[in-house]
Amino acid sequence: MTKKALILLAPGFEEIESVTVIDILRRAGVQVTVAGTVEGSITGSRKVKLVADTLIDTVSGSDFDLIVLPGGQPGTRNLGQDPRVKLILEDAMKNDRLISAICAAPSVLSSYGYIKGKKATSHPSVRSEMEDVNYSESRVVVDGNWITSRSPGTSMEFAFKLVELLKGSEMVKKVNDGVMARL
Repeated sequence: MTKKALILLAPGFEEIESVTVIDILRRAGVQVTVAGTVEGSITGSRKVKLVADTLIDTVSGSDFDLIVLPGGQPGTRNLGQDPRVKLILEDAMKNDRLISAICAAPSVLSSYGYIKGKKATSHPSVRSEMEDVNYSESRVVVDGNWITSRSPGTSMEFAFKLVELLKGSEMVKKVNDGVMARL
């Protein structure tokens, strides 16, 4: 059965975190859907433009095995202020899906109270927003269905952890034979 991942993009997304995850998941045979909070091209924090596959209005959290929130600013703020993001996450939680966030985006999960008492990490710039979290400075943290990571520099490790959780360690090895990342 094909695994499916949903990447949520808002204006100001972090490019490395988004593209790295999309690329590595697709190399692993995961069906990736990129859903934008706005129509047309979406401009990242470094002015790179991406075109989403669909609008966020057309997707449901229960239709995917994994939800990914990239960081970046103001992308993280834009995700956190969009009520549709919260609906997708709540639908995913009700259906026991994996939910992941990197860089500043774990602060969105914290602000909703979703990772209260969970082990998690984030970019140091939003550490103060990670309230009631068992905070870790590890590069990638998994606590149950919650996966968090720290920054653009941890994107490759984060992406491969998502592959491992969806498709297993053999797929990680297979994909990394071509990518040659340091894991």
